[in-house]
Amino acid sequence: MTRRDTYVCGIDAAIDVVGGKWKVLILWALAQQPCRFGELRRGIPGVTEKVLASHLRELEADGIVCREESYEGAVRRVTYALTPLGASLNEALAPLGAWGREHLLGEGAL
Repeated sequence: MTRRDTYVCGIDAAIDVVGGKWKVLILWALAQQPCRFGELRRGIPGVTEKVLASHLRELEADGIVCREESYEGAVRRVTYALTPLGASLNEALAPLGAWGREHLLGEGAL
């Protein structure tokens, strides 16, 4: 039995991938441009190194994020980027972000 066998609808499948605050913020940051780990950590205030590393591994395992290693001389650089699947997920989250800006940050704030 795979995880797919346990889903009732599309919402529970999506929440399984992006569950929690940090994964969505990681996706949002990577939508701007591919980033190194330190750039992500600085760009997402409040996330710990441990949580960021764990979520990046989970997002990579789900096919949402890809991890690329390159070498500049003896220095290893690891860059994270959205996969096409991750980019499509980020597009699906955009209306949710717009709703938050309109209703919680704008004039219609609760």
